[in-house]
Amino acid sequence: MKRTEIVANVERLVRPILDENHFELVDTEYVKEGANWYLRVYADKEGGITIDDCVLISRTLEEKLDEEDFIQDAYILEVSSPGLGRPLKKEKDFARNLGKAVELKLYKAVRGQKEFEGILKEYTQDTVTIDIDGDVEDFHRKDIALIRQAIEF
Repeated sequence: MKRTEIVANVERLVRPILDENHFELVDTEYVKEGANWYLRVYADKEGGITIDDCVLISRTLEEKLDEEDFIQDAYILEVSSPGLGRPLKKEKDFARNLGKAVELKLYKAVRGQKEFEGILKEYTQDTVTIDIDGDVEDFHRKDIALIRQAIEF
C-alpha cells in the first residue's frame, strides 16, 4: 500500500473521532525516519488541544488501526498538536490567519531575498498577498517553500 493510501485510510478512521469531539484534523503523515516508520496525526481545537485530547485520539485510533490492520510495516503512532510554527497548508489555515503576521520562505530569491514577514492580506489558489511594512506583495504559491504564522515574542 502506498503512503498516500495509508494516509487516506488513517484520515478516514480518525475523522469520526475528531468530529465527535469537536477537534480539527490539521495534517496526517506517514514517514520513515532512520530505521523507524512514524504515523503522525496532528489535531487542534478552539483554544488549543491538550495532552488528554491527544491520548483520547491516540487510544481510539489505535483500536481502529488494529481492527483494520492495513499497514504492513511496524510503526510508531504519534498524535499531537501541530505546534505554533505549523505551516499553512489548507484553505482553512489561510482563512484562520488572514490579518495575522506570517513568515514566508521562497525556493528562489526575489530581489536578493528568500524570506519575508508581513501581514497576510489575501490568498487564492495560486497566490498569497502579504503586507510588508506598507508594501503589498503577491507571491505565487508554487514558489513558496514554507508559509506559517509568525511567532512573536
